[in-house]
Amino acid sequence: MTGLRLKGDPELRALVGTEPGRAEYYAEVMGLVPVAAAGGSVLDLGTGGPEALALAQAVMSGFGQIPAEVMRGRMGALRVAAASRVRAADAAGRILRTGSGEASVSARRHVHAGFFGLEVLELTHRRFDGSMCPPIRRELFVMGDAVTVLPYDPLRDRVLLVEQFRVGPLGRGDPLPWQLEAIAGRIDPGETPEDCARREAVEEAGLVLGRLEKVADYYPSPGAVTEFVYSFIALCDLPDGVAGIFGQEDEAEDIRGQLVPFDRLMDAVAKGEIGNAPLILTALWLQRERARLRSDVSSRNV
Repeated sequence: MTGLRLKGDPELRALVGTEPGRAEYYAEVMGLVPVAAAGGSVLDLGTGGPEALALAQAVMSGFGQIPAEVMRGRMGALRVAAASRVRAADAAGRILRTGSGEASVSARRHVHAGFFGLEVLELTHRRFDGSMCPPIRRELFVMGDAVTVLPYDPLRDRVLLVEQFRVGPLGRGDPLPWQLEAIAGRIDPGETPEDCARREAVEEAGLVLGRLEKVADYYPSPGAVTEFVYSFIALCDLPDGVAGIFGQEDEAEDIRGQLVPFDRLMDAVAKGEIGNAPLILTALWLQRERARLRSDVSSRNV
C-alpha cells in the first residue's frame, strides 16, 4: 500500500500519524482494509472515544518494534489493557498523597509481547523537593484490570473458595503450587467490574451471585505491575453439594470449589495456608463486616 490517506476521528488520525508505514501497520494490526479512491487508497479509522483512542495508542506503541502479525495476535489483551487505561483515568482524588502528578516517558521499548507484555521505560518525574529527577529506567509488566469475588452465605456463615494450580508459586519454588483463592478474572472490554464478577462466578463455580459488597480497589504490586484489582464479597446461597470442579477448558483451567466455614477460613489465614493478597484482604474485610451482613434482613433473601 502506498499513498494511504486517513479518514475518521481526528484524534485517531493524529495517533496513527503520517510517518511512512504507520497507517499500513495500524491497518494490518486492526484488520482494516483500505478502499481505493482517486489519488490513492483511503483507510477509514472510524469513530473515536476513550477506549478506541487508548487501543490505538497501544497498537502504535509497537510500530517499529513488534511485527504487525504478533501485535494482532495480542488484540484481546490489548483491548483489555485499553479498557483498563480508561478506568485508570478516573483515579481516586487526593486525601493524603502529595505527589505533583508530573511524570514523562521519553522512551518505551517492548521486550515481550505475549498475553501479558513487558516494557522498558525511560522516564522522569517531579521529586518532592520540586526538582525533576534525572532519567531513570523502569521495567513494567503490563496486565489488564482484574476482579476477585468471594461468595459468602450469611445464613450458613460460610464461603466458597476455589483451588487451582498457579505458575507463580511454582516459579518461586513452592513445593505445593496450588492456591486457595477467591473467584477471579480479567475484566473484558465493555464489562463493568461487577459484570465481570458475576460472569466469573458462573465460569469458575457455577454460581449466580446475589448482592455485591465492595471490599477495595487497589494495585497489588505498584512498583512494577500495571494490574489493578476490584475485590468484592457476594452474598449468595451456598448449600451442601454446591461445590464442584469447574473452569474453562479452552483456558486450561482446572478449578475445584471448597465450602469453608468462616472460622476455618480465618484459621487458614492466621496459619498462612492462604497466601494470596486479595483473599487475605477480603477475609479480613469479612471479619470486620460479618456481623452486619448476618443481621441484614436483605441478606436473607439473596
